[in-house]
Amino acid sequence: MEEIAGGLLDGVEEAAGRAVGGVVDVRELFALPLPGRVMLELFGIPEEFRGPLREIIDGFFDTAVSSVEAQRNYRALYSTMGELVAFKRRCPGEDLTSALIAAGGAGTAAAGAGAGAGGVGAVEGGGGGGGLSEKELVDNLIMLLSAGCEPTVNLLGNAVALLLGDPGQLELVRSGRVSWGDVVEEAVRVEAPGANAILRYAVEDVRVGETVIERGDALVMSFAAAGRDRGVHGEDADVFDVTRETRREHLSFGHGVHYCLGAPLARLEAEIALRALFGRFPRMRAAFGPGELPRTESFISNGPRVLPVVPGPAAAAAV
Repeated sequence: MEEIAGGLLDGVEEAAGRAVGGVVDVRELFALPLPGRVMLELFGIPEEFRGPLREIIDGFFDTAVSSVEAQRNYRALYSTMGELVAFKRRCPGEDLTSALIAAGGAGTAAAGAGAGAGGVGAVEGGGGGGGLSEKELVDNLIMLLSAGCEPTVNLLGNAVALLLGDPGQLELVRSGRVSWGDVVEEAVRVEAPGANAILRYAVEDVRVGETVIERGDALVMSFAAAGRDRGVHGEDADVFDVTRETRREHLSFGHGVHYCLGAPLARLEAEIALRALFGRFPRMRAAFGPGELPRTESFISNGPRVLPVVPGPAAAAAV
């Protein structure tokens, strides 16, 4: 992660040197590619699959697209993942994709033999012996790759915007009074990277205050709302404060059996990335004003669509 971050920051420095006024989009050049590269290496994704997968994953979280576009993206997602699984069966490596294929056992391989590219989504069974079916294998890969990219992009974008918007908060971490881990927790609390969960359905009647959610009702679970609960975080729950005692009391990584499998990875990525970014560019400043950053067009994903900054002179050595 440190190596990837360092290489991307070299690119930010070069771009700033060429840009008018030194303004660059640090989301596009740093926050966006870093989580993607980490996940692609973790899963051993070959270069030829990386571009299509990045485009598909971006579309996965765009809830503003038409139903036709969504279906097209869905088909492309399963087709590409089917091709990837077939490739990794032929050329396994020391990566998570190969490990998941191995966990599927012979049943998955047998199922895959009859599921050419684009046909994986139609394979319903075949796991056998408690292993993963072909569809379970592909669905897990889709879930892990998509959840490991977009939310972390938003986490980084939100954290950078919040710190640049309040230099006093940034000084607290620079002085060592709080840690980068504290910054990450408060950022995901006040700006949940995944604002809302996909639909759930009540399995029984549930009373919330004076409201009864009836069995079978469709629900959208709002992690963003939970992070700003005044009953938990006080009257200033909507304020970014890295010293807040309740900064770790949020649901932005889920809860219970649905707690995010990649939460430790996301936290580590964010800490490394923020430390590297602000260490390389100690005088970085925002090139945007309060409320000026356009947000992602999604009720699931929550983060800035662009993040213009003036990095300023680079430190003699990156942190």
